[in-house]
Formats: sequence, C-alpha cells, structure tokens
Amino acid sequence: MFFEQSREWLRGFGVPDRDPDTNTLVSGATFADGCHWRIEAPTVNTVRAVETLLSESRKRGFTVNRITETFGLSRHTLDEVRDYVALGHEYGAQILMSVGPRAVYDIGATVQTPEGARVGYRLRGQEQLVRALEDVRRALEVGVRGFILHDEGLLAVLGRLREAGEIPADVHLKVSAHCGLGNGAAAQVLERLGADSLNPVRDLTLPIIAALRQSVRIPLDVHVDNTRTSGGFIRTYEAPDFVRVASPVYLKTGSSALAGHSTRATPEQTEGMLRQLEITAEFMARHYPQARQSPARAAGAAG
Repeated sequence: MFFEQSREWLRGFGVPDRDPDTNTLVSGATFADGCHWRIEAPTVNTVRAVETLLSESRKRGFTVNRITETFGLSRHTLDEVRDYVALGHEYGAQILMSVGPRAVYDIGATVQTPEGARVGYRLRGQEQLVRALEDVRRALEVGVRGFILHDEGLLAVLGRLREAGEIPADVHLKVSAHCGLGNGAAAQVLERLGADSLNPVRDLTLPIIAALRQSVRIPLDVHVDNTRTSGGFIRTYEAPDFVRVASPVYLKTGSSALAGHSTRATPEQTEGMLRQLEITAEFMARHYPQARQSPARAAGAAG
C-alpha cells in the first residue's frame, strides 16, 4: 500500500488511514435511547413553518426529531424565539437556532467575492465574537438550549463556558456544514472543542462519511437533500446507507424544497418540505426497518 508512513501516523491518532469499504460495514452505534437515527428538518426560519412541520408530521404519522433555524437569532424578535422554544416542548422536538452574527452580515467586502464566500459564515474580529456570545445569552434567557455554530472559535469559547458552568450543562452545540468539515482529523478537533453533533459538508461519499463515524463518537448530521444553491441533490435512496455506516445519525431532509439557505419558506415550500420529510421516513421504513428511529421526546432530543 502506498504512503504507509502517513497512514501509520493517522492510525496512531485514532483516525482512519483510508476511506473504508462500506459494502458490509455496519456502525451499530446508537443514541442514548438505543435508537439509530432521527429526522432533522433544516432551514426552518419562521414560527409558522415550525408549527406546520411539527403539527402536520404528527397528523401524517411520522416524527420530526429536530428543527434547525438558520436565519440567525439576532434577526428574530424575542417573542419569535420564545415561540420556537414553546413549539419544541409541545411536540417533543429539539430546537437548534443559529447564532446570528456572521461575516456575510458584516461590513467587509471580501465575503461578497467568490473567494471570500468560502469563509462567509465565520466571525470577523473580536467584536463579532462578543456579539455572538451576546446572541447566545439573549437566547438562553428565553429557553433556547441548542445552537448552530459557524465558527470554531465560538465553539471553543462556548465549550469552555459550559465546562465552567457559565452556561447550562444541557446546551447542545452543533457545528454547521458551513464550517467545511470533511475529514476525520478535523472532526476530532471539533469534538474536543465541545461539539455535540457535527454537520459535514453536504456532498460527501458514503466511505468518507463512514470514516468520520470511525473518528468520533458524537452524532453526525447528514444531508439527504439540499437546496439548489448548495448542489440541489436528492439522495433519498442513500438514507438507509447513511444510517447503516454512520449511526447515530440525524437525517437532514426537506430543504430541497427551498430556494436557498437562510431564507423564509412560503406555505407552498413548507408543504414541499413536509413531503420530502415523509418520503425519507417511508424509505427508511421500507428499506432499513431494523434501524430504529427515536420517538419524540427521546433522550437528548428536546429542548
């Protein structure tokens, strides 16, 4: 095998030395409740859309375990944030909200260029870091206990604050796909900094996803489909394989119905999200029934 010294170094750090053969691979790892997978509805940026997705999914007989908001906390009123929290408690769904400050909302011109777009969601300067912390404090006051982070520095600070007891111990820190995670060594760094779940970039192959699972213990949040602005792919038939090789997994599904990230869904788009969520749940039941989905209000799933 080529490049053996480099592979030996990676093995010594507990990182896979290659992307594994996934033909017969079964992760077998589970969430704390003993289940293998959960459904996440991403980019749900209005209270109306949250209520529709949660109430209609219940009526249609499938479970949405997590709702993620991506518009940014600082662009919602506190009453809207309270409504997100209340709906999460009512339906037993975890609510994760994005910390609002990010470079694309800042005054710098670089992030509006093709090259600058690669870092467009990270924080520029200490003042933006301070404002991000204030965004978290504001949300904590009204009951938010889950945050989507786009910046490794913010993750490191919040992880240390949680460890020191300055923010609640049950706060969930999720790393966004906008951080560009794509290999096991990077996944280990984010886990050590305090990440509770990791969202890899959206277009990884099954072997690469399997290598991420072999590198860390925390859940992976894997896109089944996505908006046209970040590829527009629909990988519904791969959802059972995502769970097989990388459980515990959140299957992120529904955003292919949307115009783009950080947008607000129309009623028609919300219905499209519901349909894709239902299709993903159906495919899991049809093709991988032995894998168990967490019920609503599962351990670590609400808040």
